[in-house]
Amino acid sequence: MSRIAIELVPRDEVSLLTELDLIKNNFPVVDTINIPDLLRYEIRSWEGCTYAQPNYKYVIPHIRAIDINLDQPLRMADFFKEKNINEVLVIKGDPPQDMTHKIYPSTSIDVIRKFKEEIPGIKVYAGIDQYRDSMRKEADYIKQKIYAGADGFFTQPFFDLRLMEIYSEILEGKEVYWGISPVTSEKSLNYWETKNNVVFPTNFQPNLAWNIEFAQKALEFTGRTNANIYFMPIRTDVHKYLQGIFAGN
Repeated sequence: MSRIAIELVPRDEVSLLTELDLIKNNFPVVDTINIPDLLRYEIRSWEGCTYAQPNYKYVIPHIRAIDINLDQPLRMADFFKEKNINEVLVIKGDPPQDMTHKIYPSTSIDVIRKFKEEIPGIKVYAGIDQYRDSMRKEADYIKQKIYAGADGFFTQPFFDLRLMEIYSEILEGKEVYWGISPVTSEKSLNYWETKNNVVFPTNFQPNLAWNIEFAQKALEFTGRTNANIYFMPIRTDVHKYLQGIFAGN
C-alpha cells in the first residue's frame, strides 16, 4: 500500500512538535515522517524521529554519508535499536560550512553497506538525484546502490510528470518515494535552476496554486502506480500547502 510522507526540518523541539501536531490533527492520510540531518540545528535526524514516533508508525531519518567513519561502528546504531527506528535514508551530504566539523571520504554506497552489516533487518533507502548528471549515469548509480543493499529510493523533487514517468520505468519493481516540493518565488526558482540544475517545464509558475495542482497530479500518479510520495514544504506554510493538496480527499 502506498505511503504518504512529509519531510520536516528539526529546527527546534517546539517547532517540530507544533508541525507534527498540525499534521496529525489535520492530515491523517500522512503516515510517514522523514527528517533531514542539518548541521546548523542541534537536533539530529534520528533524534527528531523520536518526536514523531508516538503518532507515526513510519519514521525515516536521513544519514549523511560523509559524516560516517567507516573504521568505527555506527555511532547511532544503539540508538536506532533502542528506539526501534528500522528505516533510514542514506544520502551523500553537503560539505559543512564550518570545517571544524569532521567529515570522511565515505560514499553513499559504503554507508548503505555498513548499515546493512551492522544493523540486521534495517530497511535502507538511497537517494536519487535526477538532475546531477545524465540519465544513463544516474541509472547506473541506482544499480550500484541496489547491489550495495539499498531496499528503495527517495528522489529529488520532481516538477514534471513526464520525467517521473521515464524514471518510473527505470525504477520498475523498486520501492520509491517520489519527491515533491513547492517553488513559490523567483528566488527559489533561481536556486533550483542554478544549484540543482533543474529544467522546469514551460508552463511552470512559481506560485502556490501551480505547485498545489502539480502535487495533486503527482499524488494521483503515485496512487495509480502503487508508489510512495513525500512532500517537502520548504519555506511554505505547511497547513495551506497540504490543505490545498488534500482538499476533497
